[in-house]
Amino acid sequence: MTDSVLTQGALRANNFDVLAEQLIAQENQRVQRAELSSASVGILKNRLDAHVLPYFKYIPPSQVTPMMMDAFVKRLTDAHLSSTTVSQYLVVVRKLLKLAIRQGFLREMPELPTIKVASRPRSMLSLREYAAVVRTAHRLARHGDKAPEVKASTGHRERFWVQPRNLSLPPDMAWAIRFMVNSFVRPGDLRQLKHKHVQVVRGSSVYLRMTLPQTKRHDAPMVTMRPAVRVYEAALAQAQRDGRGGPDDYVFLPAETDRNYALAVLGFWFKWVMREAGVAPEDAMGRLRTLYCLRHTSIMFRLLYGQGIDMLTLARNARTSVQMIERFYASALDGEMNVAMLQSRRTSKS
Repeated sequence: MTDSVLTQGALRANNFDVLAEQLIAQENQRVQRAELSSASVGILKNRLDAHVLPYFKYIPPSQVTPMMMDAFVKRLTDAHLSSTTVSQYLVVVRKLLKLAIRQGFLREMPELPTIKVASRPRSMLSLREYAAVVRTAHRLARHGDKAPEVKASTGHRERFWVQPRNLSLPPDMAWAIRFMVNSFVRPGDLRQLKHKHVQVVRGSSVYLRMTLPQTKRHDAPMVTMRPAVRVYEAALAQAQRDGRGGPDDYVFLPAETDRNYALAVLGFWFKWVMREAGVAPEDAMGRLRTLYCLRHTSIMFRLLYGQGIDMLTLARNARTSVQMIERFYASALDGEMNVAMLQSRRTSKS
């Protein structure tokens, strides 16, 4: 009788819902040890809820076969997910199956489909396009123009909408564009940036030293280009006139306490500004231009126009790796972008 009860208990654990709970608990322990960010656990939960658990709900882990895994990949492909995202979903399933092996439900890992991940660099702005969006953002802010109300609403919606107070463009949009292109930050960094994270440094070089919260396992301070100092000081002066600007106040859109909403508003404004500036919402390769393209623009401008830029220094300051820059940023470089450098000639020694 005891063996029967134990066996039944073990069989009840032979399902992906139980394994998912165990995996989340395991990953939360990694967060406590500072091995993983809490945002990563949130992404894991989203992937479990979106596709993994709905597909494997009635499949015991002990009965997973390669054919089932092929069908799971087909589900993800039919949902129009990129090869990178499909590969990340397979990482989640692999972790669940490893837990199943440890608990004796599986003897070995079933063969998983091979997904070829294609590197797809993000879009960027040219110098001309960058100047156009900055000028347009300043003009819209000065004139008090109203945004088209395609997403406006005063009622409750589950999805994002623009509240009436955000249909006029404040100077924050132009500041955010210039700041991102001169600081290498991600949109997520911009959302969380507070005045206590920023220090103005004036010496032989003038720059901002930013000590931001950890992102993607990077926690080293970042330094900016000189124009970012002027942007920050303008934002700080405006905040102080509005009775803000304290250490725990946000630098951009400080009145918005919901920071996910604040970032969504900046993204909405950026699309509006691009339309008004005549900048295409997609580049020549069909890649969407979102706020994230400003980080790509920042790094690409350094690669294109920086004199003797050191790739390792650039990577560490941008909180990424040399491999990521080569794969997603430098991979977009071509000979015509640096034709002057290619055609340059050494000066003869006298």
